[in-house]
Amino acid sequence: MKGLIGQKLGMTRLFDKTGKDITVTVLQAGPCYVTEVRTKEKHGYDAVQLGFENKREKVTPKPLMGHFSKAGIKPQRIVKEFDFSDSDLSFKLGDEVKVDIFSEGDRIAVLGISKGKGFSGGVKRHHFSGGPKTHGQSDRHRAPGSLGQSSYPSRVYKGLRMAGRMGAEQVTVKNLTVVRVDPEKNLLLVKGAVPGHIKGYVLIKKQA
Repeated sequence: MKGLIGQKLGMTRLFDKTGKDITVTVLQAGPCYVTEVRTKEKHGYDAVQLGFENKREKVTPKPLMGHFSKAGIKPQRIVKEFDFSDSDLSFKLGDEVKVDIFSEGDRIAVLGISKGKGFSGGVKRHHFSGGPKTHGQSDRHRAPGSLGQSSYPSRVYKGLRMAGRMGAEQVTVKNLTVVRVDPEKNLLLVKGAVPGHIKGYVLIKKQA
């Protein structure tokens, strides 16, 4: 199994044997349940579908209720697919996958949705330097400046960096190191920061 669904709980720090502090992010990694096993013979590719966090039956559509009932588990809030190797073919519907698939020192990639900042100006969104502070420029301190076109082509090119909505995008941070694994509480402590806000859902994938 190459990954799990989790939730960001917050950040803290640990100390190694030399007394150096390590900034870590605490992730609730699983437990996840196998909701479907996809095979190349039947579906055209190999994958394991995992579900995370129980959901009320009242707000679950009937087709999904049948999907989860077939696996013999409660409705799941988040459902994602992960690639798997031949050694993972033993997973069956309803199997529980815990954080112990990871170990200290593993390299992982964490995918999440970044914090939404709303409508932001060019200085905050693209790190523009702003206009001059002197020579009569009293209202151009955070202005983007010229957009670059005049009589030709008499328009603004698509994709030009300007003010607009910032954040709330899918972000993947790679090559993060697993510092500690707590199988009893299904906690994963990862060195560094991961995208998203507290209690935001993340995908945790093991890297080769």
